[in-house]
Amino acid sequence: MFTDENSLIVSRRAALGAGAAALGTAGVLALAGCGGGSSQGSGSSSGEGSGLRKVTFALDWTPNTNHTGVYVAAERGYYKEAGLEVEIVQAPENGADALVAAGDAEFGVSFQDTMAAYVSGDDKLPVTAIAAIIQHNTSGIISMKDKGITSPAKMAGHTYATWEMPIEQGVIERCVETDGGDFSQVEMIPSTVTDEVTALSTDQVDSIWIYWAWAGEKCKLAGLDTNYFAFADIDSVFDYYTPVIIANDDVIKQDADMVQAFVDATRRGYEDCIADPEGAAEILLKAAPELEKELVVASQTYLAEQYQADAEAWGVIDQDRWDAFFEWVGDQGFADAIEPGAGMTDQFLS
Repeated sequence: MFTDENSLIVSRRAALGAGAAALGTAGVLALAGCGGGSSQGSGSSSGEGSGLRKVTFALDWTPNTNHTGVYVAAERGYYKEAGLEVEIVQAPENGADALVAAGDAEFGVSFQDTMAAYVSGDDKLPVTAIAAIIQHNTSGIISMKDKGITSPAKMAGHTYATWEMPIEQGVIERCVETDGGDFSQVEMIPSTVTDEVTALSTDQVDSIWIYWAWAGEKCKLAGLDTNYFAFADIDSVFDYYTPVIIANDDVIKQDADMVQAFVDATRRGYEDCIADPEGAAEILLKAAPELEKELVVASQTYLAEQYQADAEAWGVIDQDRWDAFFEWVGDQGFADAIEPGAGMTDQFLS
């Protein structure tokens, strides 16, 4: 059986949202689908009398550039045009997955490696991925250039900040050994790094698993001289989907038209992010003014090339890639055997 799901979500959220988390955004952001911005509060009655269908979208962490397309769709009225009012909320410690599974949110943000914990077996949750936010896995290992970690094998003899999650360490082991290195010589330092710039520049740790769009751009803006390699470049099995939009299974079954309307409007938001990253950055900053503008613009510019990348359209989930990662997860014993196609659907992406 997979490692504790909540621990994985908390560790991942810390890694993804380190920069944003320190900023202390309010717990709930209510965005009316009619455009015109956001307001803080529960938003519990804002849809009454409007004729719009009210739905909830749960973030995985504080607002960041993974989420910009949703904010753009709300700000520019795409959800209103689809007959929806979308309330954006921040998830509790156990993540958006729990909210969506419980029916407290129709939609949310998750990650394929997080979903491995619950798409099969006794712990199966009624949650399905309906769209990929980013087409390829942009995570990898960053280190200061003077450490000489130019490839996974060269992590041997150096420290690595680990979340102590079996699937995480399994990825590192596979990459190091695929590159001809000795994984046993990688010194694991238990740590959830919240400030990559400080951790690297002060030698707190030699190497860190990051998501380039936020932490990588942050290190670049800080002027750090770094090496970086992406896991997907080492082994294609690690080109899994991270992050994805998830939906409650009952909602999919009972209200497919609404789900389609949500996906279509959200796609328009992300297409705008691709076409005009600076304009998209301004919308995210309007919704979350505590974010650092220079970092948001840099991250948004980077992601403009990544949201869709080489796919035929934004949101596409390639089942072969999806299944390849879950097959590896099962083979390693990190989860029960996962059936092909489990946890995803492409019915809303045509």
